[in-house]
This record gives sequence, structure tokens and C-alpha cells, in this order.
Amino acid sequence: MGILSGFGMASDTLVGPLESRFSAMADAGFTQVMLSAADVASHPGGASAVARMLQSSGLQALGYQTLHAFEGLAGSLHDYKVAIAKSMLETCQALGSPLLLASSSTYPHASSDPDVIAKDLRKLAMLALPLGIQVAYSAVAEGRSINAHASAYDAVCQADCPNLGLALAAFPMHAAETSTDAMDAIDTVEDLDPSRIYLVQLSDRIWSDAENAPQQQHGIASSPSVFPGEGVHTDYLADLVLRLDAMGYQGNYTFAVHNADYLQLPAPFVAQRARRSGLWLREDVLRRSAPLPLTCRFK
Repeated sequence: MGILSGFGMASDTLVGPLESRFSAMADAGFTQVMLSAADVASHPGGASAVARMLQSSGLQALGYQTLHAFEGLAGSLHDYKVAIAKSMLETCQALGSPLLLASSSTYPHASSDPDVIAKDLRKLAMLALPLGIQVAYSAVAEGRSINAHASAYDAVCQADCPNLGLALAAFPMHAAETSTDAMDAIDTVEDLDPSRIYLVQLSDRIWSDAENAPQQQHGIASSPSVFPGEGVHTDYLADLVLRLDAMGYQGNYTFAVHNADYLQLPAPFVAQRARRSGLWLREDVLRRSAPLPLTCRFK
């Protein structure tokens, strides 16, 4: 089976023992995995055992996720988050992961002062620097101040550290209120410096209207995410990837997919769906070859 270089999966997209999940990903042609902190912390052998399993499977750690809501806090809350960050960075290093993913703060009392946010991100990056780890900062749609990739990019640029960059997440862009807003968000991607983009997270959605989507189940968002090409944002995602390619982005893509249905299915079945998505992006989108109909590819 062909190798899907440049693409990774999140470990928490699949269910079962980590070893079997890694095996399913490798069998599907993936060479990289985005490791969930919860998966690593809950493993009986800890980070060292997970690192050995990775080596045995032939997979490499693409990144370690997620440090939530680090920036904008003061006093004891700031000290608390610094301690959490230090522990996660040590685990990241033990896993051989080159990157820590950090998401923007959703705390209502977090500062919205750009100078404070930049100062905190600079501090996080400096904690990671001696360990040889990059920090990829991502906006989340519900973020208090940083809720879009443009504001996250501004914060990264203001912090100005050599190991601090942007994790570009497709979902906050296509979660915009209207399709016009979503396309406007894509247009601003071309204003980014591709060298500042450390990671691109891709997912699709099976509902276009969040208000009419089923209610949240099993801790999974009300509009379940699926692999690119399986949902309603196929054209949007293809446009995004093509624009990133045209502007010179040469980094990794990871599928940030969380779906309660997938957690009830065998890991190899879900990993093969991810493979078909990777092949669509690599062969049909990036190579602009004659595409197979999605109704045939995604079955």
C-alpha cells in the first residue's frame, strides 16, 4: 500500500489500544500521528512506552496536542498554566514529538490585550526552545479574543520567536456564519507567510447548518467532523489546500476529526477512510489529475 507522506491522523480519531491504532494507521499508509495528551497520559506505560510503540509501528510523532488556554491569565492561574505547559513539553520531548499544539484561550477572564497575549506566547515558546520543540498556535472558534486564523497569526508575529508558528485549522474558517464569511477567511490565507505555518489541520462537516445539527453526543461536537471530501465543505477544503500549495506551504497536514460514530467502528475501517481522503487531496486536488467521483471514492 502506498505511503501518504505529508499527512497524519490524530490518535483520538480511532478507538482501541494505542498499539492497534498505530498499526491501523501504518497499514493505511500513514507515517505520522498527532498524539493526544489524553491517550498518552492514560497509557499504563506512559510516554516512554508510547514512544517505543511508535518506533515499532514505523510511525513518527507529528505533534502533541493540546495545551489549552495558556495565554492572557494572571497570578496563580498563570502560574498554574505554566506548570501544565512545562509538563506537556517534557512529555512532548519524551515522545520525540517536534511540535506542541496550543489553542487560544476560551476563558472569559483572560486578557484580550494583544501585548499580554504576545508576551505569554513568547514565554511558552521560550520554554519549548531548549527542548528543540516548536509551538504551533491555533485559533478556536469559541476563543475569547483569538477566534480566527488572522488574529492568531497577528499574535504569533507580535510574539516573534523562532520556534513559534501558526496551526491553521480549517474548521474555524468553515464554521463562519455564512458561506461568504468562510470564503473571505480563505482569501486572507494568502496574506500569511507560509514559513510561519507549522501545521494545517483539516476536517469536514456533515451538516452545513449547526443550528439544525443533532445535539452533542458522547462529548463530540453537535456537527460531527468527518474526513475531507466526506462532508459538505469539499469545495472549500480543496480551494484552501490549493491556495496553500500555490503560496509555497510545504508543511504537514493532519486530519483533526472527532466523530462519535467513528469511535464505535474498528480502527482499520476508519483509518482506510482517512487514507481515501488523503489520496483525494494528494492525487485529485494537489496533482489536479482527473478526479474520481466522490460518491465512488468515499464508500
